[in-house]
Amino acid sequence: MTATRTTTALLKSDAAARLTPTAITRRALRDDDVQVAVSHCGICHTDLHALRGGGGPWPLVPGHEFVGEVTAVGPGVTAFAVGDPVAVGNIVDSCGTCDMCVRSQENCCREFPLLTYGGTDAEGATTLGGWSTSFVVRESFCYRRPASLDAAAVAPLMCAGVTVWVPLRTLGVGPGTRVGVAGVGGLGHLAVKLAVALGAEVTAITGTAAKVVELRSLGATRVLVTSDAPAMEQARGSLDVVVDCVPVAHELAPLLDVLDLDGTLAVVGFLGSFDVDVMDLLMGRKRLLGSGSAGRGSTQELLDFCGEHGITADVEVVPTADVEQALERLGRGDVRYRFVLDLADLRPA
Repeated sequence: MTATRTTTALLKSDAAARLTPTAITRRALRDDDVQVAVSHCGICHTDLHALRGGGGPWPLVPGHEFVGEVTAVGPGVTAFAVGDPVAVGNIVDSCGTCDMCVRSQENCCREFPLLTYGGTDAEGATTLGGWSTSFVVRESFCYRRPASLDAAAVAPLMCAGVTVWVPLRTLGVGPGTRVGVAGVGGLGHLAVKLAVALGAEVTAITGTAAKVVELRSLGATRVLVTSDAPAMEQARGSLDVVVDCVPVAHELAPLLDVLDLDGTLAVVGFLGSFDVDVMDLLMGRKRLLGSGSAGRGSTQELLDFCGEHGITADVEVVPTADVEQALERLGRGDVRYRFVLDLADLRPA
């Protein structure tokens, strides 16, 4: 076993502190561990909530969608070698034996889907995330990254990408499927790209009329503006699937209304409570699908698919020195479509 390694991370020590470059210690490599030099890590709304929610646990190092290269491996590792391009998402361990794990749904592990940061590992330590120059992860939760794709633009696939990929695949989206995507932001723009690549006819659903041209450029063949009552009325019953990526509380009735018979509304953007009128489901035998994150099999499937089809996130790359400005802009929705941190300025000169 190799010795523990010190790395530099953006750390918030308590609720009142600011993010500060800080030396932290990563665990010694176990038999099946992979050490990753992190090059880029996405900034997710989850990070913003963790930093500003004040609930800890402290100290906190955010970051759960990152990419880099392997720099060391444990003696039992067989899938990776030093120099391999890899990616890591928001789950870094699970029990491996429960009914969910054996069905490759590690994100729903009955025991402990171990979060990349803010989780408690088997030794009782709090996990510290990917806003750091190095990370140690079990081989089975490290993924092959398509080297042909821009590394920074791959990072958000590990959270936003897998979140929308799972419902698209679960619902069998493909040629002939009419898909709507509501809330075209960090998640939604990838849902549009992926649904188009799967062969679906895609409608973007937005509350902002000024975004019509922008949304068509992502591949949407139709754009519905929710404030356009005649257009929404004309769209009734016109879609088979709607992927709801809206990140705040909102009414589901208008989205259910555009579904055809036996259509499905997949809610992935808002994790709070909704009021649902059963009559909105009953009229047309419509269904609600909840989904979030992904298991190991789906995660690698997404990366392979994106490599084959040249799909990445639209990103704005910022140095870690500008993280506070990026968080402030993210809080007011001023990003198209995902911020990604370049960790280079945390490394020694």
